[in-house]
Amino acid sequence: MLFVSDVHGATGALRRLVEQGEPIAILGDLANLTDYRSGEGAVADVLGITFARAASSARGEGDFETMRSLWTREVGERGDQIRDAIGEVLERQYAEVAEALQGGSGVVIHGNVDRPAKLVAALPEGFRYVHGEVIEVDGVSFGFVGGGVSTPLRAEGEVSDDEMTALLGQMGPVEVLCTHVPPAVRPLRLDVITGREERGSGPVLRYLQTHQPRLHLFGDIHQAQASTWRVGATRCINTGYFRATGRYWKIAGGAVQSGRVG
Repeated sequence: MLFVSDVHGATGALRRLVEQGEPIAILGDLANLTDYRSGEGAVADVLGITFARAASSARGEGDFETMRSLWTREVGERGDQIRDAIGEVLERQYAEVAEALQGGSGVVIHGNVDRPAKLVAALPEGFRYVHGEVIEVDGVSFGFVGGGVSTPLRAEGEVSDDEMTALLGQMGPVEVLCTHVPPAVRPLRLDVITGREERGSGPVLRYLQTHQPRLHLFGDIHQAQASTWRVGATRCINTGYFRATGRYWKIAGGAVQSGRVG
């Protein structure tokens, strides 16, 4: 099985991944709300590239107060209208992702910028949404939990610590844990480009410490200080930033290796 995360609308690369003919696990953020490198995405489509770049810059610096101020000034009383317009753009993005996935097979969880209901509705035949589920592949148990950590933005794709704790508790021990968010380990949550320490998941870290799965696969942090790490016996691997790198990780038997689509 091939593992990727943070697709963010990279449909061409996703199609080339499907053409390899192997099952795929997508660990969240299929939608492109805002590309922090360029400002492109659903927000720019609705509110313009200048606003998108200013808002994404504030978000990248962790300045939620400025970000909220920018949104309030730009959106005003049009909150519901803008939200619906962005939702329509995301629906079109999910339709393009679904087209890229046609003929393939695999599983999907949502990330922090995804709108789970719209994502699930768009998935093509052959792909299944597995948030909170355990599946077995070639005798290996994989546990999947999607969503980003809670922020002041209160986005649909976020999952509270309490909910994450409950989902992981229901799952029990697995050999490979797959989430969108990293554990709360500084080198795995520090973005070296923005210089921002994103909030890793405490519940995920506690799960790793308690159950010691062989592997933990995740995404979310686009330019992490460390792409691999160990928490006790668990090897942690950041499977993103697929939009920028085209990178995937392959698990076959006991072997783990990385590759890139051209």
